[in-house]
Amino acid sequence: MSENLISGKTSLKGPRTSAKKEKGENKAKKSSKGKQTQLGMQGKNDEVDLSMASVGHPEIFPLVFTTKTQEIFNCRVDEDVTEENCFKLIKKEDIIQDLKTRAAISDFHPVKKVVLEYPEEELLVVFDAKFQYGQNFYLVASEEAKENLLKPPETTDEKEEEKEEENREATLEVHPYKPPVHKPWVSFGSEKEVEEESVKDTVTKIKYMISRVRRKFGAPITFTDKNASHVKDSYVECTSYQDKTFSIKMLEKDVGVQMIPKIREASTQTKWTYPKNAATQYFPRQLSNEEKEESLSSEKLKEFLTSVHLRMEIALQQNEIMNAFFDDWKALAEDESCSGGKPDVYLKAYQSFTDLHYLKDRTISCVCWHPTIYGIIAVSAREQLSYEEQVNLSDKSLMQQSVILFWSFFDPMHPQLMLECPEDIYCFQFSPSDPNIIVGGCINGQVVLWDISQHEEKLQNAKTDADGIKMTAVNMPSLMQVQQSSTESPLVRYCTVSSIQYSHKKTVTDLHWLPGNSEENQMGATFENRAEVCVQLVTCSPDCSILFWDIPTTKLPGQASSEKVKEEEIFNMPPDVPDTLKHLDLCWKPLMKINLCESGINTEYGPIRISLKELHYHYKTSEKVQSLNTLEVPAKDSPYAEMSSPSSKNLKVLENISTGFFVGTEDGEIVYSDWKMEIDSDSAKPVNHKHTQKYTIHTETINTLQRSPFFKDIILSIGGRNFAIWKEGVTNGPILQSSCSTGRYTAGQWSLTRPGVFFIGRDDGNIDIWDLLKKTHEPSHFQNISESMITFISPCIASSKQHFLAVSDDLGVLRVLEICQTLSHASSNEHANVLDYFEREVKYLKDCEQEFQEYQEFQAKTELKWRHRGRKQV
Repeated sequence: MSENLISGKTSLKGPRTSAKKEKGENKAKKSSKGKQTQLGMQGKNDEVDLSMASVGHPEIFPLVFTTKTQEIFNCRVDEDVTEENCFKLIKKEDIIQDLKTRAAISDFHPVKKVVLEYPEEELLVVFDAKFQYGQNFYLVASEEAKENLLKPPETTDEKEEEKEEENREATLEVHPYKPPVHKPWVSFGSEKEVEEESVKDTVTKIKYMISRVRRKFGAPITFTDKNASHVKDSYVECTSYQDKTFSIKMLEKDVGVQMIPKIREASTQTKWTYPKNAATQYFPRQLSNEEKEESLSSEKLKEFLTSVHLRMEIALQQNEIMNAFFDDWKALAEDESCSGGKPDVYLKAYQSFTDLHYLKDRTISCVCWHPTIYGIIAVSAREQLSYEEQVNLSDKSLMQQSVILFWSFFDPMHPQLMLECPEDIYCFQFSPSDPNIIVGGCINGQVVLWDISQHEEKLQNAKTDADGIKMTAVNMPSLMQVQQSSTESPLVRYCTVSSIQYSHKKTVTDLHWLPGNSEENQMGATFENRAEVCVQLVTCSPDCSILFWDIPTTKLPGQASSEKVKEEEIFNMPPDVPDTLKHLDLCWKPLMKINLCESGINTEYGPIRISLKELHYHYKTSEKVQSLNTLEVPAKDSPYAEMSSPSSKNLKVLENISTGFFVGTEDGEIVYSDWKMEIDSDSAKPVNHKHTQKYTIHTETINTLQRSPFFKDIILSIGGRNFAIWKEGVTNGPILQSSCSTGRYTAGQWSLTRPGVFFIGRDDGNIDIWDLLKKTHEPSHFQNISESMITFISPCIASSKQHFLAVSDDLGVLRVLEICQTLSHASSNEHANVLDYFEREVKYLKDCEQEFQEYQEFQAKTELKWRHRGRKQV
């Protein structure tokens, strides 16, 4: 019996999982139900034998312990009892008390008679993890079995192991310590190896004699510069070659070198001068009246005053302008954002957006913040194609519906608005005068216009519904709130599409609204816009053309009094489509076209990005903005429903408007040109005679060409593996050019609050943060944002204390990052310091060009002089 009990105890070892625990309880409950049924059939007969006498263990009674019973007697499975520690001693008094309290409900009720007849005070309960006896616990009703389970007898194997260990310890001997004895040195030939490995001069030295004709001594050596652009592919390689004159064979040998410092003594004697006594006595010089008059009327004094007059005047002006007692060190300390040393620079994750239907397996091509409504951001997407595939497949039919999605911070699960697109949109922008007017460029070259004035209230309500919720990365609205506030996103159809015949032949890669204070005519002349409403825009495409588009008057004078005519005109329009510019649909033509080509050699340039100087405009709020239709329609009846522009007759020509522009091409070139047209005397047609300047700095397509928001003449260009900063008017080249990076640059943007900071996205998902006041040779900080390529970066100023940076990637995910205070708040004199840095770089560039010109002139004079001497000798 005891052997069986011991073997039962051994089988209870090993960890048990919670799943097994639940399975055991369910199995135990089923078996208990079966036994209770049998008991019910027998009635109240308490003498039913529940022991395991059939298997040779009459002292074992299987029991089912429910969770309640386990908590009462502190025998919870996997907590109080486990498979290794499966024994639990329970007092007989506690079991009797439980039988009195719960009566027939008690799990000990089937063995009530066994408990009452047990002679000792404690009963042993064993956790049966493997259900050897059919239940999760069993009761031991014999004192002998309890002792065998709690204290099993030792086996013969264990006793033999203990004896072997004692014998091993006895056989260990302790040896006393013996100090080492000095022995004489016995040579085994190692000194010969050292002598063989030592370096000795065994090869005779080679002597060379170099001779030259005497007349060639002192002759000037002329070096000429070779421009890399004159060579094919702009690459010159100086490869190594084998000189057949020399053939040196090197035998393999072992060389050993041992370096030891040489000890030497050195002394220095300083020059000694003997001391001597010296004295100087001075007294004020007294001048008589005659000497004073003679000194004041002398020509020497007048010449001196004339020579120092300008310097003294400048010094006095500087004393008035600058504070001589200003503490520069204290001002530097104030600029530090934290007292602990380096400031904490980071981009904190704020929100992310994606859509499994419209953005899955697509690339986000453009991101724009809503100009007036907080928390609204719009994105467009296109197929994941390389640039060459986009150019070749620009006329491919659209296989999947393309839309522009409007997202809100307050409902990140569902888009607030969707704009239907005829083709994939590569770029789009809100109108500066009317944020409800949106213009986009398609991949097939067409220009599309939308009017979302009917859905402006929905976008504003997205913010109103969550005014009481503070949106942070930690405190987000609950899923129930999002589901309650979300409705089906409305789909807005486009109002106008440009004519295919007169549109671009390839993808529209960039577009900009012209400022509201000026207008362009077909000759490229700039006139004033008295209404200050943006009604013109410019687009560019790799088809070597730049198009200027005009939004003409959409409401005729006699049309306001006739409602029937208006209803008949829009009868065939789809529902919920505004009639803004409906008369221009599929017949909208550009106002002016500029072909980028270099005169004389017929070289064409494919523009990807364009930057105009007169594009510094600011968005106004919806209450104060003068909509594009307020010139003829009241704002209360139809805000932003009509678009019109004043006539260009009797308007003043603006002469001080800059018509120059920068263009970044698909070949990585930066081109500077002018859009103003002139009448050709021979053909009597408008022709652009302005000289085009070309710079080859980048090795791949230009993806960013943006002017600084603080300096109108500073431009940032990004393409390939480097970036460059240009200054308009400086024709020598860029004032700053970076070295090649390890990854490709794919997007970039200037900071809106710090003049010397800009962000650059890379193809490995990192963002480089450049601070020109700290480092100009490498980024001051970088941070990983995504696992795929960064496709677009767009900053936004939500408030004075909250600045955002929207970053999109190649997987269709838009991430909104919160910019830290160090990157968003400029120091007191940062603008002046950055401007001074740019001016120093411009001055350095001009000095280098001047030195190069002087060197070329000197080389030309020297060469002419030697030619003249050679003729004399002949």
